[in-house]
Amino acid sequence: MAKVTRKLQITVPKRLAEQVGIGPGSEVEFSVAGDAIRMAPVGKQAQAELSTAERLRLFREASARQAERDAAFAASGLGAGGPPADRGWTRDDLYDHD
Repeated sequence: MAKVTRKLQITVPKRLAEQVGIGPGSEVEFSVAGDAIRMAPVGKQAQAELSTAERLRLFREASARQAERDAAFAASGLGAGGPPADRGWTRDDLYDHD
């Protein structure tokens, strides 16, 4: 965890700096992200932002993958209609009824 100095300076953890390509002398940009502050190397922020068309494409792909997972789950018998009919035990078997 980093601390902020009296001059409002922080030290970026080496592991994180290396992951995003920040080194001594690098220029970074700060922006507000909700209740947080986002820091990005200058020039990398524009690359990270996606166009609306790209976001829609990625959303459609993710939705299709989720639909496939939902269909596979429903086909397993667990998603539609509850647990398999013969599982060798009942819910009441789980509780001690004295």
